[in-house]
Amino acid sequence: MARINAEHVNTFLMAATKVISEACNLTPRVGKPYIRNTTFSNDSVVIMIGVTGEMQGQVILAFERKIALEVASKMMFMEVTQLDEISTSAICELANMIMGNASTAFSVKSIGIDITPPSLFQGNFSVSGAVANMCVPIYINDTDFIELDLCIKQE
Repeated sequence: MARINAEHVNTFLMAATKVISEACNLTPRVGKPYIRNTTFSNDSVVIMIGVTGEMQGQVILAFERKIALEVASKMMFMEVTQLDEISTSAICELANMIMGNASTAFSVKSIGIDITPPSLFQGNFSVSGAVANMCVPIYINDTDFIELDLCIKQE
C-alpha cells in the first residue's frame, strides 16, 4: 500500500494553516509530524472527513474540548462555553474549509479528490484502518494545538 508523500502532506498543512489563520484570526505554527494510533481521550472533539478519488482515507481534525471551545469562539466572534449545535457546526465548517482548500490545491496539481461531509465525534474512542495515521500538531499558541491526522493512501 502506497503512503502519502511529503508534497501532499504539505498541501494539507498549507490549507490547514491558511484556514485557521483566516477563519480564527490565529497564527498557527506546524509542529513535528509523527505516526500515532488513532485513540482519542474522553476530552476529545474529533471531526472526520473522508477522502476518495486519487487519494483515499480520512483526514481527522482533533481538539481537546477547551481548544474546540476557543476555536469556536474565534470563529463566532463571541465567547463559547459549551459545544452546542451552533458551535459544533462552526468547528465542522472549519474542517470543511480546510478540506475544500486542500481539494482545490490538489486539483491545480491535476490530482482529483472528493471529500465527504464532516462527522463529529466526542469522547473516548479509536479508529482503526489499514493506513498509518500521520499526526501533525498545529499550534495555535505556545502550548495549545489542533491535531491534523492524515490517514491517507495514494492510488
